[in-house]
Amino acid sequence: MRRPRAAFAERETSLPSHPTLALFAAAAVGLVFLSVQCVALRRHLREPARTPRHTPPISILKPLCGLDDGLAANLASFAALDYPDYEVLLGLRSVEDLALGPAREAAQRFPGRFRIVFQRGEPGLNPKVNQLVTLARAARHGVLVVSDSNVRVEPGYLAGIAALLEDEAVGLVTHPIAGVGEARVGSLLDHLHLAGSVAPGVVAAKRLVGRDIVVGKSMAFRRRDLEALGGFEAVKDVLAEDYVLGLLVGRALGKRVAVGQRPIQNVSERRTVRDFAARYARWSVLQRQAVGPFVYSAQALLNPVLLASAAALLDRTPASLGLLATTCAAKAALDGASARALRPCGFRVRELALVPAKDLVIGGAWMWGLLRRDVAWRGTRLVVRRGTRIEPATLAAVECETAVRA
Repeated sequence: MRRPRAAFAERETSLPSHPTLALFAAAAVGLVFLSVQCVALRRHLREPARTPRHTPPISILKPLCGLDDGLAANLASFAALDYPDYEVLLGLRSVEDLALGPAREAAQRFPGRFRIVFQRGEPGLNPKVNQLVTLARAARHGVLVVSDSNVRVEPGYLAGIAALLEDEAVGLVTHPIAGVGEARVGSLLDHLHLAGSVAPGVVAAKRLVGRDIVVGKSMAFRRRDLEALGGFEAVKDVLAEDYVLGLLVGRALGKRVAVGQRPIQNVSERRTVRDFAARYARWSVLQRQAVGPFVYSAQALLNPVLLASAAALLDRTPASLGLLATTCAAKAALDGASARALRPCGFRVRELALVPAKDLVIGGAWMWGLLRRDVAWRGTRLVVRRGTRIEPATLAAVECETAVRA
C-alpha cells in the first residue's frame, strides 16, 4: 500500500504550484484581451474611408530635430497629399540642427508647400512643445495638424482628418501607427511592438471602453479648440503632451477624440536594441506617472510572455516549458495578425520569432517604470511627476535635500 502513496506524492509534487498556476492563468487572460484588441483593430481598419464635404485649409506643424531615418522621403510624402489647400511648417531650434539641410532641400524642391520656421524662446521644459508653440503662431490656417519628423503618410491623410473634424463633437484626431523600414534588430523590435501592442491598444481602448489614447506622432485640432485649452503652452511642462491633450479635450472642452481610419507610418531603419530598450524604459516612466500605479500595474496582464516566463522560472518542468512555448507562439501569431492589417506584407515568420524577446525587453522596461521617476530626454535628465509634469533633476535633488534638512 505504501508504493501507490509514494507514486501519488511524486505526481503531486510534479504539479505546478499555486503561484505558477496563477501566472499561467493571468497569461491566458492576457492572450484573450490581446485577441479582442486584434479583432477591434482589424475591424477598424476595414471600415470605409470617409470623404469630407468641405476641405478647409490646413497647416501641418512638423518639429524637426536631427537626421531621422528617411527624412527626405518622409517630407516628400507630405508634398504629395491629395488635398487642395495646405501648408507644411518645418520647425527647427537653430541653424546648427542637422535637419536644416533636408528641410532646405524640401523647401526648394516643393516651393510654396514648405516653410522653415525657427523656434523663438523656450516657454517650457518640453523641447517639442516649445517648437510647437512657435509653429502654431506662424501657421496661417484654422486647422492644425501635428506630425513628427519620422512619419510618412498616404495621400488621403488630410482628407480623412477633415472628414472627422466635420463632427463638432470631435476635438482631436489621432491615428494608429504602423512601423516600416526596419534594417536593424532594434527597429524591427520597435515595429513589432507598434503592430502588436500600440496600434491595437489605441483602437481597442477607444472602440471598446471609450478611453482616449492620443498618439503624438499625429494630432489634429481646430485652432479655436486648441486655443480654448490654452494652446500648446498648456502642456509646455509635461512630457506626455499628447496624452494630456487627449484628456483635456474631454475634460475641458467636453469633446471626444477620433481615431483615423488609416494608419500613419513610423519610419525607423537603424535603431539598435539598446535604443529600443532605452526608449520604452522612458515611455514606461511616463505611463506610470500618466495613468497611476494601479492601472500601470494592471498593464502587466497585456504581456503574457512575461507572465508565462515568470511561471516557468518558478516551476521548471516540461509542462511549464510547454505552456511557455504555447504562450509565445500564440502571442507571435496575434502580433502577426495585427501587422498584416497594418502593413501590406506584415512580418515574416523569422521576424515574428523575435516577439518573445521583444516582450521580455518590454517587460524589463515595465519593471523599470515601477522603480524610476527620472528620464533622459534629448541630453537632459528630467524628473517626471504625476501627470508627466517634468522638472530638471538638479532642481528635484535640491528640493529633496532641503526637505531632509528641514
